[in-house]
Amino acid sequence: MYIYNVTINITEEAHDEWLNWMKTEHIPDMLATKKFTKALMTRVLVQEQMGGITYSVQYTTESKKMLERYYEEDADMLRQKSARFKDKFVAFRTELEIVSEHE
Repeated sequence: MYIYNVTINITEEAHDEWLNWMKTEHIPDMLATKKFTKALMTRVLVQEQMGGITYSVQYTTESKKMLERYYEEDADMLRQKSARFKDKFVAFRTELEIVSEHE
């Protein structure tokens, strides 16, 4: 299993609209690709020197191959939809491999 982690810092003035968009549009669109089995959105509790509010969104996928299919088939189109928040956020993406899971 893999996690596609997207860490986003959003400006305070755009925060509320962006958070609503993430919950009602973007995350559902990501899951609708059928490349991810679930999504977890968390708020990062560290104050950034640059200001803004930071979130981590983790999308679980079954394989590296499935993640590569997302990049090839869906990533550009879904990223373009965030244009309405241009210059109001920074994002970086990390691929994680699940080594073990415990409950």
